[in-house]
Amino acid sequence: MKRAIYGAALAMLLALTGTASAETFPSRTLTMVIPFAAGGPTDVLGRIMAQAMGDILGQTVIVENIGGAGGMTGGKKVADARPDGYTLLLGTVGTQAQGQTLYKHPLYNAVTDFTPVALIAEVPIVLIARPDFPADNLKDFVAYAKANASKMTFGSAGAGSATHLGCVVADLAMGVNITHVPYKGSAPAMTDLISGRIDFFCEVLSTAKALIDSHKVKAIALMTKQRSPVEPNVPTGEEQGIKGFEAYTWNALFLPKGTPPDVVKKLNDAAVKAMNSAAVKDRLQKLGATVVPANEQTPAYLGEYVKSEIKKWEAPIKASGVQIE
Repeated sequence: MKRAIYGAALAMLLALTGTASAETFPSRTLTMVIPFAAGGPTDVLGRIMAQAMGDILGQTVIVENIGGAGGMTGGKKVADARPDGYTLLLGTVGTQAQGQTLYKHPLYNAVTDFTPVALIAEVPIVLIARPDFPADNLKDFVAYAKANASKMTFGSAGAGSATHLGCVVADLAMGVNITHVPYKGSAPAMTDLISGRIDFFCEVLSTAKALIDSHKVKAIALMTKQRSPVEPNVPTGEEQGIKGFEAYTWNALFLPKGTPPDVVKKLNDAAVKAMNSAAVKDRLQKLGATVVPANEQTPAYLGEYVKSEIKKWEAPIKASGVQIE
């Protein structure tokens, strides 16, 4: 009898402790894992969100950059972390969708190993051409590509990167097969594009913007359904008559599987408040990122979105012929 009473009391104590813990969350510093090196567009966006969310939560949100395996090394650390809400992942289309098909043995299951928190923003990919390319719009670009496909090349930041897959999507939409030249990062590829050694490149708008504005490259088409307020004069591929001309990156917050729902809600509330603040919206827009609409900011939406994105990217990845061990 005494054991039974003791067991019931212990269970009640644990339950009360758990409730109190959830009610006081967060009571210490949080860590946002950014699965890429410092200084890139994902890192910059993450630091903006970490600062804003920390102010809202009343606790510091430190950033930890963990690169490797296309971002999956950092993702794996979060998937394996204690599900208490103190370790978050700033995931991307690459870490949570493309990598599931791109890698022969992904380090995790993006659907079952994480708890979704909030989709934050989308960043368009833009098809840019060398400055002396003999076409200024997508219609003329496609015509030239079809007539000269065997002589043309496009660059990327590496096989399987967002820039590579963006151009694979472009090729499929245009009905051409252009030779791919992979580089070790965007910077050397952009250098060769400016100098005319390659014909085109599919880069995230946040990186391409300065070169477009300085006329060092030609902006042929934005690879999203709507124009970007960052470069309003660059038309979309669909506007120019090419269907399926769509590629972009996105950023979203994830927690380890099994994180308590009330903790997820607190972090979603903080993320939504941060991303919808005028200051954060303005800073993200200057990066070329667009905050997603309110109906896309829920954990439930993000969970379904990840599933749809994995399915969406299967075809272009398989068409690229790239698979990484």
